[in-house]
Amino acid sequence: MTADAHTALHYCPDLFAYQRRVSREITIGPLKMGGDNPVRIQSMITSDTRDTDGCVKEILELAEAGCELVRVTAQTRKYAENLENIVREVRAAGCDVPLVADIHFKPDAALEAAKWVEKIRVNPGNYADKKKFEIREYTDAQYEEELERIREEFTPLVELCKENNRAMRIGTNHGSLSDRIMNRYGDSPLGMVESALEFARIARDNDYHNFIFSMKASNPKVMIEAYRLLVARLTQEGPDWNYPIHLGVTEAGDGEDGRIKSAIGIGSLLADGVGDTIRVSLTEDPVKEIPVAKALVNNIEFSHLPHDPENQQSGTLSYDPFSYKRRGSKEITIGNLKLGGANTVRVFTSQEKYDALEHKLDKLGDFKPEIVIETSGAVEVDPENDKEIAAINAESKPTLVTIPNGHPMAVIHAYRLLACKLDAHHPILLKDTFHPSNDPEKDFQDTLLTAARNIGSLLCDGIGDAILIQGEQAPGQSLRLAYNVLQAAGTRIFKTDYVACPSCGRTLFNLQETTQKIRAATGHLKGVRIAVMGCIVNGPGEMADADFGYVGGAPNKINLYVNKTPVKFNIPEAEAVDRLIDLIKEHDKWIEPPTVVAEI
Repeated sequence: MTADAHTALHYCPDLFAYQRRVSREITIGPLKMGGDNPVRIQSMITSDTRDTDGCVKEILELAEAGCELVRVTAQTRKYAENLENIVREVRAAGCDVPLVADIHFKPDAALEAAKWVEKIRVNPGNYADKKKFEIREYTDAQYEEELERIREEFTPLVELCKENNRAMRIGTNHGSLSDRIMNRYGDSPLGMVESALEFARIARDNDYHNFIFSMKASNPKVMIEAYRLLVARLTQEGPDWNYPIHLGVTEAGDGEDGRIKSAIGIGSLLADGVGDTIRVSLTEDPVKEIPVAKALVNNIEFSHLPHDPENQQSGTLSYDPFSYKRRGSKEITIGNLKLGGANTVRVFTSQEKYDALEHKLDKLGDFKPEIVIETSGAVEVDPENDKEIAAINAESKPTLVTIPNGHPMAVIHAYRLLACKLDAHHPILLKDTFHPSNDPEKDFQDTLLTAARNIGSLLCDGIGDAILIQGEQAPGQSLRLAYNVLQAAGTRIFKTDYVACPSCGRTLFNLQETTQKIRAATGHLKGVRIAVMGCIVNGPGEMADADFGYVGGAPNKINLYVNKTPVKFNIPEAEAVDRLIDLIKEHDKWIEPPTVVAEI
């Protein structure tokens, strides 16, 4: 979907400075969200909901770690019934953290859960709607009939939540849009938004407003575009549509990759002032999600100056915030490498870091430094200085442009302003920070989150022809971070790409162990994308971009997919990784692993 400048301004009041979106306040038990409240941190437990002791233990551990809202899956009414026991034991332990029931497919489970927990999460794609991957054309009359059927199914939950003062999340997932939405809007951010708005209108028709929205996807570009479109649509609907927003990247994965992908998606939206609560979905122990989520929120607070109306920059965005397209620079040559135009985004380093690595360049594999900043001919331009911009724009020959260190603007907003004012034929070099680190003790997680948010966000906006990591002192680690950000943003694929969901009570195998086994067996398959999914709730949809999928179909049984088509069923878990390798070989995407894998 395209959007004009007016609609873009509906997305963010000031596109060149930080300003938090104004949302209404809602209540979730004792917790207040939205309005002037801080961005809330949440997570989800992995225990079977029928295991009261296991669930209570996990909830208390998350609360101790600083989690402010805990989600528990409720697959069926029977599972939901045990929420009574879980809530009782959690409250008896002196913990008042609100609990959320995660509902998919079963309206009767939602009605039961609403008796016991403070919030219900429903997914419009599979709550009283169908997901059979059917292709059909809906007439307007047929479409309205489906909406009326959904209204009949959803209204009882709305009324119960209103009566019991329960909150609700209308949470759309890119991987589980209904057939009805898919056939009318496609597998798109627009479909995600329309799916949620249909349910919100039913809630509003019943004078129920204690709800929030989410638009989650495993692809950061899709996720960012969907949330931007949602905010624009809510603004267009009217001032009383200012509902709070939950941010999350589904199936982010584990380790550095999961943190980077989360920082790109969540961090870029937080930097625009969008988001009232976040969940970082890692394929790890849920307690490990909390410090990452806290760091993401704190990172924004410490790096983004508040909006200053007296020093407001103006201009028209160089890109459509609702549809990805790379900025159209012209090609230049630096040394023996081409940069800009249709060429891949290049990785820069400093002369000092290059010198430290020069003796082992042949052992660095795909993590090689490509261009040294000091000898690149890059020109530094202050985006707030119109004379400097005019001087570079007077040059017809394309020139690599960057922003000088020490610039006071936040990185994302500074480069947006540069791209807005700079003639398009000049390529742009992105920096992760304007304040290079000289502290060897600096927390690497903060460095990683900053680099991923700043560079990843701009790459997802189509801005940037080269990148330079300055926040990390270690030469090898800074290069690894640069390439991993490019990979997570979908800009430059140089290794196997994994989509791995976090564990939850629906998971049918040990996700953490299995993901590591699959990584060990397939980590050398450059450019191959593999999805590891615990169940079928989001599996087939989120795997649309994956080459192969490994999905829990039943306890200890695995289904294997090619793209989003299941091809092998009920494989014993002990055999499934080997069968996945066989499937990759059948499709001619297997290569034998190298004898030695270089590390830096």
